[in-house]
Amino acid sequence: INPVHVPRAAAALEGSGVKVGTVIGFPLGANASAVKAAEARLAVEQGADELDMVIDIGAAKAGDFGAVERDIRAVVEAAGKAEVKVIIETCYLTDDEKRKACECVVRAGAGYVKTSTGTANAGATVSDVRLMRETVGGKVKIKAAGGIRDLASVRAMIDAGADRIGASAGIAILTELG
Repeated sequence: INPVHVPRAAAALEGSGVKVGTVIGFPLGANASAVKAAEARLAVEQGADELDMVIDIGAAKAGDFGAVERDIRAVVEAAGKAEVKVIIETCYLTDDEKRKACECVVRAGAGYVKTSTGTANAGATVSDVRLMRETVGGKVKIKAAGGIRDLASVRAMIDAGADRIGASAGIAILTELG
């Protein structure tokens, strides 16, 4: 959910076992790291259990992976016990940039690397998930998101190495299971 809705969702779901997830630096990742860290801290204080942050895509495209790693680490540290999933927006990166971004995620201590926001011009691909798995091994989990609309796509992503799926078509996908 959008960060503005975290307090309401946390109150409504209290005691249910359902986690509240929100986004940080969404959708472009262009916020300063200090702003992302403050946004993460506030979201957790208001009841978020999981944070999906967008990397500084501009820094990645400029080859400044030190800045990318510091950006991720700032959010991870601010998140405390909340799970951090790092969106690298694969459609904008070369394979080498994807590998380097994944390595930043591992070194910065996040729990997941994620393919896409779902708002870009392309989402998850099997080849990207496979590349991410090859890069991170078992050090972090992988979330495939963006453009996953049917059960065959879900299965392909899992076969390629995804641990979690992000899909707005969840009901349709579950309906395919019968």
